[in-house]
Amino acid sequence: MEALSSLIHGFGVLADPMNILYMFIGIFLGVLIGVLPGLGGANGVAILLPLTFSMSPVSAIIMLSSIYWGALFGGAITSILFNIPGEPWSVATTFDGYPLAQKGRAGEALATAFTGSFFGAFVATLLLTFLAPLIARFALQFGPAEFFAVYLLTFCSFVGMGKESPFKVIAAMMLGFALAAVGLDTVTGQLRMTFGTTELLRGFDFLVAVIGLFGVGEILLTMEEGLAFKGKTAKINLRVVIETWKELPKYWLTAIRGSIVGCWMGITPGGATPASFMSYGLAKRFSKSGHKFGTGEIEGVLAPETAAHAAGTSALLPMLTLGIPGSPTAAVLLGGLLIWGLQPGPLLFVEQKDFVWGLIASIYLGNIAGLIVVLTTVPLFAAILRVPFSIIAPIILVICAVGAYTVHNALLDISVMLVFGVLGYIFKKLGYPLAPLVLALVLGDMAESSFRQAMLLSQGSMAIFWSNWLVGSIVTLALLMLFWPLISLALGKLRTKAPAVPQTE
Repeated sequence: MEALSSLIHGFGVLADPMNILYMFIGIFLGVLIGVLPGLGGANGVAILLPLTFSMSPVSAIIMLSSIYWGALFGGAITSILFNIPGEPWSVATTFDGYPLAQKGRAGEALATAFTGSFFGAFVATLLLTFLAPLIARFALQFGPAEFFAVYLLTFCSFVGMGKESPFKVIAAMMLGFALAAVGLDTVTGQLRMTFGTTELLRGFDFLVAVIGLFGVGEILLTMEEGLAFKGKTAKINLRVVIETWKELPKYWLTAIRGSIVGCWMGITPGGATPASFMSYGLAKRFSKSGHKFGTGEIEGVLAPETAAHAAGTSALLPMLTLGIPGSPTAAVLLGGLLIWGLQPGPLLFVEQKDFVWGLIASIYLGNIAGLIVVLTTVPLFAAILRVPFSIIAPIILVICAVGAYTVHNALLDISVMLVFGVLGYIFKKLGYPLAPLVLALVLGDMAESSFRQAMLLSQGSMAIFWSNWLVGSIVTLALLMLFWPLISLALGKLRTKAPAVPQTE
């Protein structure tokens, strides 16, 4: 009942007409960002974050989160019509979405994708509404040692649960830690790795780095690939939507399974991309028509889209309650909160009630508004896709440069953005993940501060990280995650070396 009353209060905060306007603007921009290959939710939020500096934190986060929801919706449009994933998590949607478009059923495929996205996000938002206050209340018991343990668990989870090479994840994370350490030491006041350059006193601004890594890096990669947009036209009318909605209830189990997978992968540092692939794989395995997947099955579109939206929405749960982002986009939003002077964590629910519940209320309305927007504007965005990328790319680069400059009104930040853009391009070419680098860049300072505070409390004794059952269990789990690739490798070798049991006649 407390959560419901707080949610009603959040809808009251959202009732401001300007907040509603910001929500629709954010959704429209988000769909556009999701449609354009080379951009994405994290990229769009990072590029457009400077536009929100003059807004109140509540209005700003409503607009930025709406950009995120719109990008989640928009990625399906290019996947289905053009066989070009607008987002990484839309790759699995191309498997059956594009074949459906080839069969002349593009409207049906798009209606399925949007409806599945809406359902997955709704389930995750319910989870966020009723679980976030409980986690926040529990997290009030946390001290410096417990907070460092949670940060450690986040970093180690990326090593143990990521699909990339653990060595590449660790290398990316170490670089993120090094970049986060540049500037003035907040504890001792000493300068670190500034090399006599006064411009580096404030360190590398998170926002400038993210605009470069995501925005510029992805554009450089897309320009190299030389994408040419050739696809199917599509138009969704009311008859197609109603007929699709009549057919979808028979796939209720797929939708629920996708939502559960998505929520789990969103809360843990899995993210929307592995959630969409996992949901697609499970649907293919358990479906009666699993052998037809890849040839144009509605269920093959519903499964990944439901999981991707559930993961994208539930990633906000650990960010708001513990200050631990569950996805790269949540990491960008976390940076935005810090810029506005808000400290994510359990106290956020006490000190900034309007902000938290206004955000949660905006997710409910934002997904409804997003569903309406995408169902009515598909032909428009399909037409935008036919604009040559040689025209779109320079426009995006100019927006990135303006965004980087407005952070501190410093020309040096544009150069820093370009350097990070090249770094992001190199990472992509070498197959190194950007998410661990971004998370280390965002959380590096906070993790270091928590660790040093814990060391001061214990007078340098590491035993503080096993001083009670809570911190001890989190640190032990983190170490298990860190060494999980080695443990699984050892277990695999033991199984192969196990002697076969001789057969007795």
